[in-house]
Amino acid sequence: MNRSRWFSWLAPGFASVAMVLAAISWADRQTAVAVDGVAKAHDLSTAFRRVAAEASPSIVAIETLTRSKAATNALPFDDESLPFRDFFKNDPQMREMFRQRRQVQPQQRGLGSGFVIDDSGLIVTNGHVVDGADEVKIRLNDGREFIAKDIHVDPRTDVAVLRIEGASDLKPLRMGDSHAVQVGDWVLAVGSPFGLETTVTAGIISAKGRQQGIVDRADFLQTDAAINPGNSGGPLLNLDGEVIGINTAIASRSGGYDGIGFAIPVHIASWVSQQLAEHGSVRRGYIGTAISAVNAELAGQFGVKTRQGAIVQRVMPNSPAAKAGLEPGDVILSLNGVAIDGPARLQDVVEKCDIGKAYPVQVIRGGKQQTLQVTIAEMPETTTVLAKTEAPSGKEIDDLGLELSDLNASTAKQLGLAEGSGVVVTNVKPDSLAAAAGIEAGQVIERVGGQPVGSVAQFQEELAKHSLTDGVVVHLKDDAGKRFVILRKAGAEN
Repeated sequence: MNRSRWFSWLAPGFASVAMVLAAISWADRQTAVAVDGVAKAHDLSTAFRRVAAEASPSIVAIETLTRSKAATNALPFDDESLPFRDFFKNDPQMREMFRQRRQVQPQQRGLGSGFVIDDSGLIVTNGHVVDGADEVKIRLNDGREFIAKDIHVDPRTDVAVLRIEGASDLKPLRMGDSHAVQVGDWVLAVGSPFGLETTVTAGIISAKGRQQGIVDRADFLQTDAAINPGNSGGPLLNLDGEVIGINTAIASRSGGYDGIGFAIPVHIASWVSQQLAEHGSVRRGYIGTAISAVNAELAGQFGVKTRQGAIVQRVMPNSPAAKAGLEPGDVILSLNGVAIDGPARLQDVVEKCDIGKAYPVQVIRGGKQQTLQVTIAEMPETTTVLAKTEAPSGKEIDDLGLELSDLNASTAKQLGLAEGSGVVVTNVKPDSLAAAAGIEAGQVIERVGGQPVGSVAQFQEELAKHSLTDGVVVHLKDDAGKRFVILRKAGAEN
């Protein structure tokens, strides 16, 4: 048999062997992949077990007792309309029975969670868990019970701190960095849902920076880790066992877990709890501005990048911002050297500044950077807004649905302005361009497209330089402060 015939005879065999070897190799690879997947699952499970074991001794269950104040009401026979009133009133046994029943006060009990942050007995929870309670009982993971003392609540963030006395061997949880948390990170929520103490649920960070309107100041972390009634006040932990948030609320139609929960980020909660522990209340810095995020539309108007800085929408009268020279339309890029990427970041930086101290604020105004000095004041509890300015009749601007008049001495004095430093809006037509932008009668228009206007004629002159299709920025002032709006034709493209 010659060599070529010999190889032709062996070739099919070699091919079969090669196929068998390839199949074995593929099977081996699949087995290796499966083994690797199981190993990674075991690694994750091990991480969960470790975090749960480390955190559990620091978790507390909270039971509150609130007594009804109805017990102080008058006795039933004090009501003259009551039938047989004299019978009840004159019978000593009846009077005594009603007195005893009045002393039995209806009680309302609540459940929540918390965690130890200092081995001296300091515990953090949600404000709504303990606020208004007559008695707050703390149960540690080992079963020991204590009555809480020195309860302090911050309504603006729904954070509360309390103290227990006489507890030894307390293990504080470690605080993490909520700024470093990323969407998709694994997290564990620990607490007492439905009274089931030290329950651990797992999920991921679903979103950051959620503003839910639940409290004034909280840039919530959103998670799909199961959070239910009773979880409030418990910690949200990363895989290093560090606290990155306080479980606070759920979005649910049923009242139970629907896959969306919210936690106060620890960078807010830590600072607030420290303030509450040291002072019993929170002293926040304040500059007196209303601010907004830099979206695509505003970025084009103010010559900055989207999400670069925070835009000053309004400046409150006699506020630190007003005294520093900040104006509506300024884009705040940094404060005290800290870069600003949105309203939440600016609020976070300002409120932690030292009250009474001056800080540099870098802004962009009219496309140019400049640095101002703002002296931080303490945030007031409330802000009073005066009545709108009374304005006379004026000249109609048909395209905008506005009536304007020159600023007279009386109106200028009321607003603390000089005559010729703006024009007064005397009327706004419903469903007009001006109404859609939020302009109201009684306001003063100080600038159009960044240029000051001192008369109705100047207003019209500056307005003519801009396209309403592209939009034009209009600066306003009234007795509630300064702000800006954008006049743009309906349906105009960005």
